[in-house]
Amino acid sequence: MYQDERRLDFHALGREIMRKREAKGWTQDYLVQLVDRTSRSIMYIENRGQHPSLNTFYLIVTLLDISVDQFFYPDRQNSESDCHQHINRLLNSMDEKELTIMEATAEGLQNARETEVK
Repeated sequence: MYQDERRLDFHALGREIMRKREAKGWTQDYLVQLVDRTSRSIMYIENRGQHPSLNTFYLIVTLLDISVDQFFYPDRQNSESDCHQHINRLLNSMDEKELTIMEATAEGLQNARETEVK
């Protein structure tokens, strides 16, 4: 019988959690309060790659606006250009109003391209 051997490398995700937390100016203690965990558990997640519970994981990545696709689907990320990945990260951090503006901009560029071809 075949068993899937894939495992999530939580070390990279832990480093991203620390990076995003620090970018927001949050201390570990502040994050501890938000997710109702101990300082030690947050430290282990960030520094040792410890796997948190699903609910804690969800709280942390949503509070810090972390896209987990790059960690869950690393092969897909390798096929996209760095520019494409950067644009996706920027889009993921935008609110609905900003996304509406970006959508209109992209549609305008597409229309301009189609006009040039004709």
